[in-house]
Amino acid sequence: MSITVSIRYKGAPGAAEAFAREMTESGTVAAIRAEEGNLRYEYYLSMEDPDTLLLIDSWTGQEAIDKHHESPMMAMIAKLREKYDLHMTVERYTELSEASPVSDDRFIRR
Repeated sequence: MSITVSIRYKGAPGAAEAFAREMTESGTVAAIRAEEGNLRYEYYLSMEDPDTLLLIDSWTGQEAIDKHHESPMMAMIAKLREKYDLHMTVERYTELSEASPVSDDRFIRR
């Protein structure tokens, strides 16, 4: 069962974007994406609040997340969060065992 974590980073003006840029340019994002079990690791800036950054982080399961949390990348991420003084809110989602209800299909443009 896959697990998706959404993390919202918030900080002083420009801090969240600078954090994401440094994560990407340092190669940390590429290294995380290459980790076994990573399905998705993507940053998005809010159109309503440019000082809020959303991370969508998906894994094949808890074991993959645990290995990621023990990896050297976590120390780098923590260091950069401190550098840019970012604060976080976290939500966690698990994959449904069945497809979305048919009633939802009329709202999804494929």
